[in-house]
Amino acid sequence: MLKSVIIAALMLISVLTGMQLANNGIHKMKGYDDANFQNAVSIEESGNNISASILGNDISSHDIAAKKKRLEEISAFNFFSSMGKKLSDGITGASDKLIQLITD
Repeated sequence: MLKSVIIAALMLISVLTGMQLANNGIHKMKGYDDANFQNAVSIEESGNNISASILGNDISSHDIAAKKKRLEEISAFNFFSSMGKKLSDGITGASDKLIQLITD
């Protein structure tokens, strides 16, 4: 699972880097900057505020905090997650009893 997450993150970073390099190549070919072309990733720092933009979508720390809070509220009770945990506990208990029955 960890390998999959690391590989997916690496692929995402590679794609964004490739898009940025392609954008820079287009600027070099044209010879001038066009307002219609945007950077794939841009980070601007002004004082204590840091603002980031990925593919033209602005991201701020307030957005991230709100999304984190919403995810925590959604995760507070997930019916399928709780049913999966109960099922796995039941299967684990049954297999433990079966192994004890066989080995005794």
